[in-house]
Amino acid sequence: MNGAHSLVRTLVMNGVNVCFTNPGTSEMHFVAALDKVEGMRCVLGLFEGVVTGAADGYYRMTGQPACTLLHLGPGLGNGLANLHNAKKARSGVINIVGEHATHHLKHDAPLTADIAGIARPVSHWVHTAASARSLAGDCALAIQKARDAPGQIATLIAPADTAWGEADAPVRAGPGAARKPVAGRAIADAARALRSGEPAMLLLGGAALRGKALEDAGRIAAKTGCRLMSEFNNARMECGAGRVRVDRLPYPVDIALDALKDVRQLVTAGAKVPVSFFAYPGKPSVLAPEDCKITRLADVEDDLDGALAALAAELDATRTPPAHVSDLRRPALPDGKATPDGIATALAALLPEDAVVIDESVSTGRNFGALMASALPHDWLSIMGGSIGWALPAATGAAIAAPERKVVALEGDGSGMYTLQALWTMARENLDVTVIVLANRSYQILHSELRNMGADTPGQRAADMLTLDRPHLDWVALARGHGVEGARAVTLDELARQLKAAFSRRGPYLIELVF
Repeated sequence: MNGAHSLVRTLVMNGVNVCFTNPGTSEMHFVAALDKVEGMRCVLGLFEGVVTGAADGYYRMTGQPACTLLHLGPGLGNGLANLHNAKKARSGVINIVGEHATHHLKHDAPLTADIAGIARPVSHWVHTAASARSLAGDCALAIQKARDAPGQIATLIAPADTAWGEADAPVRAGPGAARKPVAGRAIADAARALRSGEPAMLLLGGAALRGKALEDAGRIAAKTGCRLMSEFNNARMECGAGRVRVDRLPYPVDIALDALKDVRQLVTAGAKVPVSFFAYPGKPSVLAPEDCKITRLADVEDDLDGALAALAAELDATRTPPAHVSDLRRPALPDGKATPDGIATALAALLPEDAVVIDESVSTGRNFGALMASALPHDWLSIMGGSIGWALPAATGAAIAAPERKVVALEGDGSGMYTLQALWTMARENLDVTVIVLANRSYQILHSELRNMGADTPGQRAADMLTLDRPHLDWVALARGHGVEGARAVTLDELARQLKAAFSRRGPYLIELVF
């Protein structure tokens, strides 16, 4: 067999059975191998940012890495923004990047690039295969690295001659590194902080926001009276009725500072010390008060289930009913003018059980979580790295990972234009995704940021750089052009009607909400 076949067989043998791809000439032997080797689902994206964002969404729902197949340095470069988001989310991704044949590199052909240099900032592990015979073993190591807990980006660069050269048998990958156990001292320190009698908060992130870890956090809150919060952006959190409610730390600096101003003991579990997204004139970067003591229980790569279970035991809370468990109270459907609260209320009233919400509603959706707490149980996935153009690709990957669940993508009109090609993939794969484009016809967040930065009142030239008009984007036409049925809504009544229609059917559907 050739190297390409040995690589694909290695992927399939080790349970990597989805490939998100946008290949080119240097990857043709890999394309041929993917065609011949059974067991791999190949999903074409029309832009590499769709490919990498889909791999992120897939991992967040399965906990298992998919692979990407990308074309040389420029193809990898096109996917960097969503690899950045995936790295911040600690998602496992295996990038297979084609390279010129080794003997051709010295000629500096037009597409020659420093692929390793491009990959390194968004990868935990980068390696270039030396030969066709080493390719299967290199692939097995990439799989192992991608599975290192809680997930890593592994980039394997494969020169074309390693694909067509004679190779050996596929290779079994070793196990990825397990989550690290948390020391007893950290558990004792966290218990001491929460028992101090001072106003305390348990700040959650990563795997602490789902499953037994989330329940144990609720038990700890019930026992000690501490507040529960999460980071503003989270890779995946379980929300809705019957689950422990955890409010997100607000995005705006002043509101976040107010939310934390009384906290004197802050215990982190899978979360970092809270900082602002950007630096602002006259405002602090660290959001916790200066006199707040910060205790680290566990980092995102640690055994968060074990750490929170041990902390609950240390506090004698293992049998304490969790606090803040949300009841199912579906709200009445709102009507009239579309507002952020009204949009969230309509969604809470109609969201199907076990839905997956992909959230890139950067400005409109900041407070959606509070209004969604009483909806049917669902998962909420946030953009982690702040690089816009994530939701449509991530929804694509999530829908492939969980085909039995309705996926709902909350997307801004400006953000969506970065990767609208994902709509075509949704149509081609007949993915059960409802896209809600929140069309305020501007980069609305930047209007707020202009004020926050203390910049001058914008004139026409500044306004032109922040608005999406002359002409307005027509998302219904854009959707249909990519093979996705869509409709426009301008009121909450119309939004509710469109949501009912979208949720009653399978397959992709887009709602453009203009407000």
